Amino acid sequence: MKTPNASCSRRAARREKVAHIRFAEYEISAVEIAAEKAGLSLSAFIRSLSLEGAGIRPFMSREDRSVLEMLVQDMRAVSGNLNQLARALNGNRHFAASDLAAAIEDARAIALTVAAEIAAMTKHAGAARRGEAI
Repeated sequence: MKTPNASCSRRAARREKVAHIRFAEYEISAVEIAAEKAGLSLSAFIRSLSLEGAGIRPFMSREDRSVLEMLVQDMRAVSGNLNQLARALNGNRHFAASDLAAAIEDARAIALTVAAEIAAMTKHAGAARRGEAI
C-alpha cells in the first residue's frame, strides 16, 4: 500500500479508495449524532475512528497513557484496601471507622480524577479530529 509523502501532488494524495459498510438504523443514527457532536461530517468521523482503531492516529497520546497507568496503579492500591476492609466486615473483625472512611474517600478521589482525565482526553481527541489547536 502506498502512503502519500511530502513530494506527492495534491491530486495523488486524494482519497480514492472507498469502503462500504452497513449499519442498522439505530447504529447509523447514533453515529450521525456523535459525528455532529464532534463537528465532523459522517465520513470524516468514521475515517477518524477507523484510523484510531488501526493505530495510525491513536486516540491517546503517550502522555495520556502514562497518566492513565498511574491512575490504574492508584486504583489497584485503593481496591486492595477496600477489599481488606470488606473481608474484615464479613469476618466480624473490628477496625477503625476512620480507615473505612479514608478508603472510601481515596476511591472517590481517584474515580473523580479518572473521569476528569478521560473528559480531557476526549476533548483533546475531538479537537485533533477537527484539526483544531489544542
